[in-house]
Amino acid sequence: MDNKREYRPLIIPKLSWNKKNITETYGELVAQPLESGFGVTFGNAIRRILLGGIEGSAVTSIVVSGINNEFSSIEGVVEDATQLILNIKSIVVKSKDGKPGKMTLSVEGESVVKVSDIKADENLELINLDDVIAHVSPGGKLEVEFFVEPGRGYQAAKWPVDKPLQEDGRIYLDAMFSPVRRVSFDVEKTRVGKEIDYDKLILIIETNGSENPLDVLYYAVSVLRTQLEHFLASAEIPFNEISKSPEEEEEDTPLDAEEFGLKGVPVDLLLKPIDELELSVRAHNCLINAGIKRIIDLVNLSDEDSLKIKNFGRKSLNEVKDSMKAFGLAFGMDIKEENVQKLLEDRERRRLANEKKRS
Repeated sequence: MDNKREYRPLIIPKLSWNKKNITETYGELVAQPLESGFGVTFGNAIRRILLGGIEGSAVTSIVVSGINNEFSSIEGVVEDATQLILNIKSIVVKSKDGKPGKMTLSVEGESVVKVSDIKADENLELINLDDVIAHVSPGGKLEVEFFVEPGRGYQAAKWPVDKPLQEDGRIYLDAMFSPVRRVSFDVEKTRVGKEIDYDKLILIIETNGSENPLDVLYYAVSVLRTQLEHFLASAEIPFNEISKSPEEEEEDTPLDAEEFGLKGVPVDLLLKPIDELELSVRAHNCLINAGIKRIIDLVNLSDEDSLKIKNFGRKSLNEVKDSMKAFGLAFGMDIKEENVQKLLEDRERRRLANEKKRS
């Protein structure tokens, strides 16, 4: 198509996470307004990539001392090899650098063996530490070596051809790499001015804890965008340049914010009290007592500095992090108050100018 011709603009959606229930494993995203029909189109495309295209890590093979196949009984262990393997498949492991790694388990004597008993390489992090793997009887012993690999989607056990029993006793496992457990979406109608034929997309994402909903959505959209770029036969039509959001006349454009390093940051929220984050009484009081009364004071703290606050522990830190994520905020943002003031003053100036034009 000719990029010199005049095209009709598209409505630009606003995205927001439900800050009341967002966690490391659950998130609800609302995108609105969307052009009619785009809600189902985007919902389906993003859902399919989230379910099958996100990278993750999983145990792909094991070596259990004393057995060489998945149908054996294990001396001194209540579970047989089949049940042990099923429990091992439920282990949630995250590779911090996206590379393979190894883990080991050695338990002797009567014990309830949990994921927390496993020792992992430095690049691996175990998530579901309280899950039970096996029960060792008095006098029994369980030794397992785990091999962890990165991947996407589902992978069948990679048994070598014509070799059912391995020389090292290795047993290969089916693996589900995806950190996403469930994705659902709903599409409703929403209003823009007098027009009511726009879509509102509500996307619900649940993960296993090795990745959070915000990160997996970022990954999925990156996959979708980069793959679709190869379908362009010529230069991309600049719809973002010719389009605008419904509130654009009332709100500041992101250009000035980008100049100050505040692109995508809710500038009008930064100078408000931390009450806006709806924190628990304990976390709120700890911050207030430490002199952290505004959101800008909070985001300029580092993780380490926050943990130095009296009675402010790791649980409070994670709670505050989750609340800030819903607004696109984080610790250690290093935001200058003078830049925030300039942006707010410029926004007010533009608002007054727009009111004058309409009158």
